Amino acid sequence: MGILNVTPDSFSDGGQYLATEDAVSHALEMVSQGADMIDIGGESTRPGADEISVDDELKRVLPVIESLRDQSDVTISIDTSKADVMRAAIEAGANMINDVAALRMENALQTAAELDVPVCLMHMQGEPRTMQQSPYYDAGVVSEVKAFLADRIEAAIDAGIKRSNLLIDPGFGFGKTLQHNYQLLAGLNDFSDLGLPILVGLSRKSMIGNLLNTDVGDRLAGSLAAAVIAVHNGANVLRVHDVRETSQAVEVIHACHEANNLINP
Repeated sequence: MGILNVTPDSFSDGGQYLATEDAVSHALEMVSQGADMIDIGGESTRPGADEISVDDELKRVLPVIESLRDQSDVTISIDTSKADVMRAAIEAGANMINDVAALRMENALQTAAELDVPVCLMHMQGEPRTMQQSPYYDAGVVSEVKAFLADRIEAAIDAGIKRSNLLIDPGFGFGKTLQHNYQLLAGLNDFSDLGLPILVGLSRKSMIGNLLNTDVGDRLAGSLAAAVIAVHNGANVLRVHDVRETSQAVEVIHACHEANNLINP
């Protein structure tokens, strides 16, 4: 899943793809590099980010979705928590919803059920503006995040969303300390018990930069290491900035897994 932020303030690529032509060109480039999905977001969810209106979010994402859909049949994911944005984006040609709030916003559950498209439910402690202010997990981050996702899966199914349309995301960097993030990565296999595809977003995040003392533009090696560990521990979808490099890394680990299956059938 290639990341395409049409925002002025996202932590890595904010401001780079505000023009529709630039955004679509970058999306097509990521497709050529191996992206199976393009995740388009119009509102930054970085720590401390300001909330924007539905109208502003739609003005950013709809022209990009429409233009990309005219030029490619790639799966388009809309990265939003707002029901009105979900509906408009799907009508414009998006195929999937990626919600950092796990359908907890007003009308989100009902809207997702009506749209009948795949939905990724992500864990976030708090909200983007405050989530990194002393995050804490009494029972341990892996068990609490897993319990939250189990509850949201149940809520989604109760609302009429097909289980086959659900994915889960433990929410790296969303209300987690550095230690929490690496505990989640090490314990990612535990989420397989929920029986759904696991999507992870680790690319260029502060859990890489703070560990290695590198800025956003110098986190490729750490991001690739995290991606390989995630796949080894059960991740099915990687949400990334560096598509070509990550695709190559994943190809190597898949070859290793296939070889192991031949050695130990």
